[in-house]
Amino acid sequence: MDKPTLKEAIKLFEPLGSIRARTMFGGFGVFADKTMFALVVGETLYLRTGKENKALFEQFSLEPYRYAKRGFPVVTKYFQVDESWWLEPETLLEYGRVALSIARKEQEKKEKEEITRLKDLPNLRLATERMLVKAGIGSAQELKDVGAAEAFLKVQASHDQPLKPELLWALEGAINGTHWSVVPASRREELLNIIKQ
Repeated sequence: MDKPTLKEAIKLFEPLGSIRARTMFGGFGVFADKTMFALVVGETLYLRTGKENKALFEQFSLEPYRYAKRGFPVVTKYFQVDESWWLEPETLLEYGRVALSIARKEQEKKEKEEITRLKDLPNLRLATERMLVKAGIGSAQELKDVGAAEAFLKVQASHDQPLKPELLWALEGAINGTHWSVVPASRREELLNIIKQ
């Protein structure tokens, strides 16, 4: 299926970094490196907004992108681009640059917000948090300090039943901020050797 607007947007925004697209919100998110700053749905381009540029979009009576999630409407921070802006590529590129700057600031802010509850880490649930607290590990920082293998051994010592190695991968992933399935086989082997000592 041909997607001319998406292709045009990718070409236009090339000066902003490594531009790629992936399916998002019923359309395609446009990323510069690892930051999504634009969205293409059908033949419409939307740009990320914030206090720096929202007034511009409102001045042209442009609408934010809306989609349904579990039957409820969700209003995004991506506003529709006026069709006339395509006639001035340099201006549209500058609007894209501002949108990228806003998106990067938001991304950096989220990354700086420290996760303190164990259950808020990847792979961990409330039940896992309770097990860790019972073992004397009460925060995300404490888990990072002791490491996956030591945490696993502490939980095992305070637990009646033998634990499955999947918990070890979950703890390792939680510490690194990744899903347990991406823990490399070599690291899994290393962790298993540590807990067997």
